[in-house]
Amino acid sequence: MDRIVITGGRPLKGCVRIGGAKNAALPIMASCLLGGGDCVIGNVPRVRDVATMNALLSLLGVSVRMEGTQLILNASAVTQTAAPYELVKTMRASVLVLGPLLARFGEAEVSLPGGCAIGTRPVNLHLKGLAALGADIRLEYGYIRARAPRLRGGCIDFDLPTVTGTENLMMAACLAKGTTVIRNAAREPEIVDLARFLTKRGARIYGAGTDTITIEGVERLHGAEHRVIPDRIEAGTYLMAGAITGGEVHVRECEALHLGTVLSKLREVGVEIREEPQAVTAVGPRRLQAVEVKTLAYPGFPTDLQAQIMAVMCLANGTSVVTETIFDARFLHVPELQRMGACIEVESASAVIRGVASLTGAPVMASDLRASAGLVLAGLAAQGQTEISRVYHLDRGYEQLEEKLSSLGGDVRRVAGAA
Repeated sequence: MDRIVITGGRPLKGCVRIGGAKNAALPIMASCLLGGGDCVIGNVPRVRDVATMNALLSLLGVSVRMEGTQLILNASAVTQTAAPYELVKTMRASVLVLGPLLARFGEAEVSLPGGCAIGTRPVNLHLKGLAALGADIRLEYGYIRARAPRLRGGCIDFDLPTVTGTENLMMAACLAKGTTVIRNAAREPEIVDLARFLTKRGARIYGAGTDTITIEGVERLHGAEHRVIPDRIEAGTYLMAGAITGGEVHVRECEALHLGTVLSKLREVGVEIREEPQAVTAVGPRRLQAVEVKTLAYPGFPTDLQAQIMAVMCLANGTSVVTETIFDARFLHVPELQRMGACIEVESASAVIRGVASLTGAPVMASDLRASAGLVLAGLAAQGQTEISRVYHLDRGYEQLEEKLSSLGGDVRRVAGAA
C-alpha cells in the first residue's frame, strides 16, 4: 500500500484551488439512473469514490464518459437493477442507486453498504421512507430487495436527519405518483445541489435546504447540464492546514456561505479569516486558542471536519473539548495523534485535548477518510518526519493532495507500496 511521508514544521503559504464536492457529485451521478438522456456534470473531482460510482453505474448499463472534469452519463440502456456486494462494500454512497432504480424500474436489489469504519450508519431510515412510498422491502442474504409497480407519494418523517436518506428518497419521489413530503430532512448544501440538478431535468422539488422538502412526482425526466458545487470539506481542510502551520493559505473557488460555522470556529481559535466572493484566506496565529467543538447536522459544525479541528486543537493554548454527535467510533485517529505527542483523553462521545507546545513526527495509520486528513494536518505541523500508511482512504475524497500541499510549501510525498 502507498504511504504519505511528511516532513513538518513549515508554514504553508500560497493559493490552492478547491475541486468539486464528492458528496454532491455522487448522488447527482446516481440520479442519472432516473433516465432521460445525457446528463452532463461539470467540476467532478477525480477521486476514488467517483471512480467507484462510475464502475457501479457502468455495471448497471449506464454509458459513462469522462472528459477532463466533465462527466457525461446516459442511462437509456440500463437493464440491470442489481448492485452487487463487490462494489457496494467499498463505498457507502453506493446505496444511493436504490431509490432511482426502484422509482424507474419498479425493482432494485442492492447489497447492504460498506465504507469507512466510523461506527454504525444503518440504512433503516432509507427503507422506512421507501416503504412509506409503497415499496415492499425485504432484507435477504445481505441484500436489500425492493419492489413497487410504481411508487406513490406519501409523508416521510425522519427520526433523525439523514443526508443519504434524504437524497435517496428525494430521487425516488421524483417519479412517484402524487406528492411526497419529507419532514426533518437534512439541509446540507449537497442536498440543495442535487435538487437543483433534478429541477433542471424537470423534477418539481420545493424546500431543499430546509427541514421540509416537497416533491411533486412527474412522469419522466430529461437530460441536463450542471456544475457541482465546491467541496466545503476540502476547503475547510486546507484552511485548517494554514492555521495549524502558522501560515497563510488562500483557498479559491470555494463557497464561504457553506463554511459559516467552520469559519466562526476558526476565528474563535485565533485564525484571521478573510472572505471574498468564492474565496477564503486563513492566516494562522502565533498560538492557537482552545475551543469547544460539537459536531452537528448542517448548518452546525460538520463531522467530516472533526478529525482536522482536533489536530489543530492539539497545538492550542489551553484545554479543548471536541464532542461527536453524528457517528459513534469516530475517534479512531486519537491513538495515532497520541503517538505524535498529543495529549487527548476520550470520555464517551467527547475528546478532551490539552494543548502541547509541539508535536513530533511518527509512523501512523489512517483508519478512515477524514481521520487521514487529520493526521496529514498533524504531520504538517510536527517536528520531524511523519509516515502515514493506508492512505487509500485519502484517495477516496482528496484530489491531488500531495501536489496541492507541495504547492503551498509543504514537504509532502507519496511513496509507492510494495507490489
